[in-house]
Amino acid sequence: MTRERSRLRMLRPRRRSTDVQRRRFRRGVYLLPSMFTMGNMFCGYACIVYAMRGEFVTAAPFIGFAVVVDMLDGRIARMTGTTSAFGVEFDSLADIISFGMAPAILTFAWGLQPLGRLGWAAGFLFLAAAAVRLARFNIQSSSHDKRYFVGMPSPAAAGVLAATVFAYPSGAQTYVEALPVLAMIVVPGLLMVSTMRFRSFKNLDLRARHKYPVLLLVALGLASLAAQPELVLVVVAYGYLVATLAESAWHRLRRRPDPDIHEDNAIAQDTVSGL
Repeated sequence: MTRERSRLRMLRPRRRSTDVQRRRFRRGVYLLPSMFTMGNMFCGYACIVYAMRGEFVTAAPFIGFAVVVDMLDGRIARMTGTTSAFGVEFDSLADIISFGMAPAILTFAWGLQPLGRLGWAAGFLFLAAAAVRLARFNIQSSSHDKRYFVGMPSPAAAGVLAATVFAYPSGAQTYVEALPVLAMIVVPGLLMVSTMRFRSFKNLDLRARHKYPVLLLVALGLASLAAQPELVLVVVAYGYLVATLAESAWHRLRRRPDPDIHEDNAIAQDTVSGL
């Protein structure tokens, strides 16, 4: 029996070291997007911890770090062909923490506490809106236009809150001062669950002929961010929001029919019918 087993072992094909290395490499590649997602979750957790300690200048940038990491994990998954249902669900759970729970707690600790129950109710509204927004995105991601998001993206909504806190870390101390903060958290929350279209920059043309202007803009943005980070972050966060509202208003005005044209058409039809 022992001889037969030894013969069978000799007949079996041996695993090459290169095959084992390839399998290990593939496993590492599959884990890479999830590692970035874990980093996204850590940024949200760190923001909550520092916000509870009242260190708002330290807490707010972690939401910005989470936005960057969240952009990277999806792109890496698509580039390496490692997208999976687990990755999609894991990313959504991390986003709820980083772009729902973390900005809500940060804003409440920063400027909603003077409002009492109204303040924490507004924070919960933002959290619920972020959860609904992410759930809707998961079921509509394969059907809607890739150039636009339906509703304000949760990272952009969280960026509005984080940029404001980072620019004005002193926060609101009285009931009157907290009222603008209430609008600041409710408006992005409602926009997340709206049907308004927000531009997605996933289809930007970054071909070789455009590389020099793009590099120049990146250098200009980095220099501005290093010189005045508070101002630049506020301008970017609110600029995206204001630009979308202005674009939506412009499209509605263009689609609205001209009453003078309808009146002229009605007169022309009456004249023709009278003849």
